Amino acid sequence: MTEDNRKRGFRTTLSHIGRITKNEHGFVNPPLLRGSTVLVPTVAERLKMSARRGEQVLTYGTGGSSTHWALEDAMAAIEGGTRCYIVSTGLAAITTPLLAWLHAGDHLLMPDHVYGPARSFASGLLRQYGVETTYYPPEVDEAGMAALMRPNTKVVFTESPGSHTFEVQDVPAIARAAHAGGAKVMMDNTWGIHHFQPFTHGVDISIQAATKYPAGHSDVLIGAITVNDPDDWMVLHNAGRALGQYASPDDCWLTLRGIRTLAVRLQAQMESALQIAHWLRQQPEVAQVLHPALPGAPGHELWRRDFTGACSLFGVEFKPSFTPAATHRFVESLALFGIGASWGGYESLAIPTTGFITRTAGTGKFAGPVVRIHIGLEDVDDLIADLRQGLGQMRAFEA
Repeated sequence: MTEDNRKRGFRTTLSHIGRITKNEHGFVNPPLLRGSTVLVPTVAERLKMSARRGEQVLTYGTGGSSTHWALEDAMAAIEGGTRCYIVSTGLAAITTPLLAWLHAGDHLLMPDHVYGPARSFASGLLRQYGVETTYYPPEVDEAGMAALMRPNTKVVFTESPGSHTFEVQDVPAIARAAHAGGAKVMMDNTWGIHHFQPFTHGVDISIQAATKYPAGHSDVLIGAITVNDPDDWMVLHNAGRALGQYASPDDCWLTLRGIRTLAVRLQAQMESALQIAHWLRQQPEVAQVLHPALPGAPGHELWRRDFTGACSLFGVEFKPSFTPAATHRFVESLALFGIGASWGGYESLAIPTTGFITRTAGTGKFAGPVVRIHIGLEDVDDLIADLRQGLGQMRAFEA
């Protein structure tokens, strides 16, 4: 992140980062550059280019182009880091750094609320490769994390808040314990994009499912991995190239276009989500709203200390008198909320959580059934009216 970007406001940075108009015939947006083979005039020039490993140099299609590099520069600025590596999916943004820093015989610590496919990767492929994973309670403090560390613990993974049950982690405390034990700290920062600056809180490698808020329109699959240390960059870059990790330039271009409106979308969706979360909290069917930005909600104090805002994804725990089947009726009756696993786009979504997540460390227990809600860009009054009739359908189901 350049000094100019640190001084500028977020909206200004997003409007200008990754643009090189003086070299692109004056067009506002950088062009979409596709290609595999890169021709050079001489063998000497080819050797010279190959020697500049880790730099933004055209060598072959999988090494990226100006389309990729513009997006990488933008994502690094958003995350507050220095270098970013763009990959094909959000899951690839998790698996690539894990494979880069973990080897046979190593130990990995993952929070029990971690994204399901990340758990599957750790318990499946990493286990086959000789890496042992321990799932820890997400609310662990510094002493608790220190007690979990082993001599062979090489990575401590964090996700704050969890994307299904929204436990907020004490990332700085976890990072202190991890670094004291010689481990790297990785964080899935998708929920906290812009609102949580990972590198000022002790994170070494920050992960974004850029599919979500950066792309913003539910039509792109893409991931981003950002670092702030030159040595970490070389480890990440070498692993990404060795694994053949590559994102389509078309998807990079679409994501870069989406980033231009990221700030206004985040703000609008945050405000709508908070308004709806407050309304839901007042409904007699609701036991609690799992939104860290709500005073009194689980994790609120940590959120208030470490975050500057919130995204538009949260959970709702209904009272124990309602069955999971009743929440299914609630979700299915909604007209403006789709039933979909993603989030961060312009559309509202709702999915049941109870019965659809895996926990092995005894966490994530609720007395009543839980539904996860994502608030899009629709009018708040319309969304509340839809939720109100959905609650009526749920009551009728249990009658």
